Amino acid sequence: MLPTAALCLSLVLMVKPSMSQQPLTSGDPQQKSFSSLTHPSWSLGLQVYRALRNEGSHINTLISPVLLANALDALSHTAKGATARQLQELLKNYKDVKFSPNPFKSMRNANGTSYILHGSSAIFSKQVTTLESGFLEELQTQFELDHVALGLGDKQEDMEKLRSWAKSGMGGVKEMPLIEGPDSKEGALILASALHFKGFWDHAFDEENEDLRSFLGTKYTKVSMMHRSGVYRHYEDIENMVQVLELGLWGGKASMVLLLPFHVERLARLEHMLTLEQLEKWLGKLSSMSMALSLPRVNVSSTLSLQKQLAALGVVDAWDQKVADFSGLGKGKLHLRDFLHWTSLELVPDSGIKDGVEEEQHVEKPKLFYADHSFIIMVKDNSTGALLMLGALDLAEGAALHDEL
Repeated sequence: MLPTAALCLSLVLMVKPSMSQQPLTSGDPQQKSFSSLTHPSWSLGLQVYRALRNEGSHINTLISPVLLANALDALSHTAKGATARQLQELLKNYKDVKFSPNPFKSMRNANGTSYILHGSSAIFSKQVTTLESGFLEELQTQFELDHVALGLGDKQEDMEKLRSWAKSGMGGVKEMPLIEGPDSKEGALILASALHFKGFWDHAFDEENEDLRSFLGTKYTKVSMMHRSGVYRHYEDIENMVQVLELGLWGGKASMVLLLPFHVERLARLEHMLTLEQLEKWLGKLSSMSMALSLPRVNVSSTLSLQKQLAALGVVDAWDQKVADFSGLGKGKLHLRDFLHWTSLELVPDSGIKDGVEEEQHVEKPKLFYADHSFIIMVKDNSTGALLMLGALDLAEGAALHDEL
């Protein structure tokens, strides 16, 4: 029989940070050599990100390609016929991940050291009398995808349950509201994933040096700006007018990459260049140098319905109650109603060290990286090469100024 309660186990278990320990890798993590972007989460992530941004209505778009790929891969195992083929075509590169280290294992190992991460994934069902218990167990065991049964209530009650699940999965962080939730009918399935990420730098920003400055995004606002001088991996593409910066996270297990246009502008021009080939060129040219950084202290949050974007990428039959084939999961007119994706990322000054003194870095004639306008954010797992997060900071919350783009 259909389970009536949510399992809601965390995808990546939260552990207490042991921030007093030293980095787990030898040497400066900034000195790590670049590895190509072969993990399939990059390809899928870029496709979904571009589909979202091409629409033009999304602000502060943020996704977790690793969670997206895992949930869609799980769903493809329940599908048959054309429904399965369309999902498999989108995930064709992701099938090679079985030959790579498991990113979830690496994420668990880094959780509490390089960052604190809360995440969950689930499949919700609406008025489905029978689902294959063996398949539900496989989804939980192999993909860490829980099952949650929605009640007989209306759309508003369903959304309250979805929001409550997302908030719990993100460790209690307040989620962005969904503008329009799915209107689920009998036999509807809803994929959902939620992730909150807070990284710890390998070298902290000094909170005493924070000050209030203007952020020139889609709206001009006043935000707290963090400052630090140190040695970072950086590349300046003069032709394409973009700075590329890699910031190591504590322990060297993950790092953050920022793409900052030279001038104040919307990100459409930069996003038009955002391909695997271009990213590999940029990241392959990073070199260590003295840098003076200024970054906004912000929390980037996003709540997305991905139905339209996935359909544009070729997943068509899954949404159609008449032709969708999820007979591997159960009987009846099962169909996918939506894929809801909650994400949140904090940019804070903290490093992973709590007790002790950070090693001093020799800084000489630093190059300026002043992120006072819109930029792109990527978080990558250094052990597996997986893309954990991809997003854009278009708008930093703060007191409004009068001028805007």
